[in-house]
Amino acid sequence: MNKSMVIGLVAGGVAVTAAGAFAGYRAMDSQRSAEVLNVQPLTTTVRTPRQVCSDVVVSHEAATKDPNHLTGAVIGAVAGGVLGNQVGHGTGRTVATVAGAAAGGYAGTKVQGHLQDNKTTQTVENRCRTVYDSVERPDGYEVRYRLAGQDGTVRMDHAPGRTIPVENGQLLLTESTDRR
Repeated sequence: MNKSMVIGLVAGGVAVTAAGAFAGYRAMDSQRSAEVLNVQPLTTTVRTPRQVCSDVVVSHEAATKDPNHLTGAVIGAVAGGVLGNQVGHGTGRTVATVAGAAAGGYAGTKVQGHLQDNKTTQTVENRCRTVYDSVERPDGYEVRYRLAGQDGTVRMDHAPGRTIPVENGQLLLTESTDRR
């Protein structure tokens, strides 16, 4: 055999062996980790209640000593009776007096009621209500990965980097202290 042919065969054998070793190493290495395809940060909304208080002016109906309006009715009836007594003669005067007293009593009741209803007092009261503050907080990561030619998705509590370690064909999802 020719010396250059032997050198060529040896060089070719070394190249094929090296390529096979590299392919074997890559196959073993891919079984020790899964390739990360995409990492999506997840968030959650946290609502926190708090009280908001302010002073408001509140109107109240004023207290009255005569809720049935008797004072107005009596004063109106007396005034109506006096005025009715000034009209007519004899029995007409009596009818006019009674009618005046009745109309005056009704009018006095209405006037006193109107005056009392429009009397109000105002106070300042402290009123509170609950409002909610919303904050977005991190809540892990959704990770797409490829392991042994199969794609999958997993949720992790930390960003995994470019690969996820694999042991016995299972993803190691907890963050190890030596990877930080």
